[in-house]
Amino acid sequence: MARPISDETAHKVTLHINNGYRYAALRPRVTNEATGKRMNKSIHLGTVTESLKFIPDKAYLYMPPAERKQLVFPQGWDLSELDSLPSTRKAGRPTHNGDAQNRLYGDVWLMERVAEKTKIREDLEKVFEGNKEKVDNIMTLAMFPYISSYSYSRLARWQRYTKTPSAREMSPGDITRLTQSITEKDRQALLRLRSEKIGKMELCAVDSTSRSAYGSSLADIRWGHNKESIALAQTNEVVVYTLSNHMPIYYRSFPGNIPDSRTMGVIQSDLRCAGFMNYVMITDRGYGTVQILEDNILHGQPAIMCMKTGHKFISDKIDSLGDFNVRPDGMEIDLDSKLYYKQYDIDYKVHGKGKSEKAASKMRLNLFFNPSWRSEGQINIDMKVEGQRSCLQKMLEDKEEAPDDDTLKKDFCMFDVKLDKKRHVISFEKNEKKYNDSLRLLGFVAIVTLGLDLTSPQALAHYKLRDEQEKYFQQMKTEMCSDRQRNWSEDGKTGRLFVLFVGLVIGSYIRHIWKTTDLHSMFPSSLDMLDEMRNIRCIERQGHASKITPFVGKQVEIAKALGLDIPVGCEPGYKSKKVGRKRGRPKKNVF
Repeated sequence: MARPISDETAHKVTLHINNGYRYAALRPRVTNEATGKRMNKSIHLGTVTESLKFIPDKAYLYMPPAERKQLVFPQGWDLSELDSLPSTRKAGRPTHNGDAQNRLYGDVWLMERVAEKTKIREDLEKVFEGNKEKVDNIMTLAMFPYISSYSYSRLARWQRYTKTPSAREMSPGDITRLTQSITEKDRQALLRLRSEKIGKMELCAVDSTSRSAYGSSLADIRWGHNKESIALAQTNEVVVYTLSNHMPIYYRSFPGNIPDSRTMGVIQSDLRCAGFMNYVMITDRGYGTVQILEDNILHGQPAIMCMKTGHKFISDKIDSLGDFNVRPDGMEIDLDSKLYYKQYDIDYKVHGKGKSEKAASKMRLNLFFNPSWRSEGQINIDMKVEGQRSCLQKMLEDKEEAPDDDTLKKDFCMFDVKLDKKRHVISFEKNEKKYNDSLRLLGFVAIVTLGLDLTSPQALAHYKLRDEQEKYFQQMKTEMCSDRQRNWSEDGKTGRLFVLFVGLVIGSYIRHIWKTTDLHSMFPSSLDMLDEMRNIRCIERQGHASKITPFVGKQVEIAKALGLDIPVGCEPGYKSKKVGRKRGRPKKNVF
């Protein structure tokens, strides 16, 4: 009869020696799915010195604290190295036990405090079940591109002269293992926690940007509409921002060849699953389709949508305005935007499941008109017509062979062209109906609101807030060095995007404070603000508490603008600690 397996066996740590290297190993029994045989799997938690001192490695550091407590180490092993880990460190002011250090710290200190202020660090510790070592490493990866503008190949070198949240130097292999350990489950958990940070009826804007890629190893890298006008394949990255506190709350990657309008269903489903409720979604014309409009109606989703004026229920209202010279009759002027506007209540019903119908709640069409847009648009159309006419006339005179039908229809869309059997142009005539249809909608912009009590000027003011989002994409691609898709494996892509999202949360808050306070007049950009903080150092001596050098000049103003408390002893000025005299008659001297 086989010996019964002890409950401690799966958590028992043993010494594994391989080619002279000594490892602390777990030996859990696993079943081979192909053969059905049971076998021992070896998991190296770290190394063991000749004196039996355990040095933890990534497998131990990324293990949840609850699993660490179940580990059974052999008696006699020196586990003192575990006491210095952030997850097990005791309360109180810690002393430095390593080599003497004198490293840059100001910019990292600022981003660490912002991470606490935005509660992104608190959320990360909940996602990873209190594993502070893993959170420290993620925070280090999130800060590095924003501070240094380098790729991760220089991270370990940067850590030698900069104090970072991670106490250990991270090699490229360490970075790969960390990003590959982050799963879709972790992403969903973080999004659920971030959903608790937004207020009721929060204004949120969604937009996408392309990230060009030199490789083709990722499945999502496809040729599509590159928004940087670069001849490279790409992935499309979608981010949802709140427009009140200017922070990202959601992200997802899509294939590079998928249009924005086809992604909205997945985005809305993700947001509902993550617990995002009672928010207002603001979308541009790329998401302004009838399918998305009707999906918002069925789900009762409040929205502000910029839609193309060619949709029938919009063009019918424009036609009802009749002919006009400067502006249509019945439109009012908005003094702030200098646009003419008119609002319509729209009765719109959508078929639900079965035979049910659902009417749109407070659906309003807001039409805006600018005569200068109409004039400029007409000039462009007339130039287009004249250019096509001259090309066709040249083909007719030189008897050139016309291109294929698709190209002919695309390049000469304003004309009806007749060809002979040899595809020579016989005659061409301007299509007056198509020309007039192009002029009919010029100068008009349509914004549809759902479930909201807004006037047309209010709807326009809310919609214009989303222009700020383009600046965040610019920040991501320039200041945060994330303009290219640098990931080469599918199993690391989820982690890389996770880290980028954490960096966006911190960077967006810093940029928002810089732009909305006096810091905007003091520094050309938020990066210059970090540069100003950089020369603050953290001095560490063995057996002594760490010391931060004083804050001076503009560094004090930066901390005040961000609402951060300057470390004790680093603030300017000094308050005397001299003990003052007590009130009342002094005691008589007794001889």
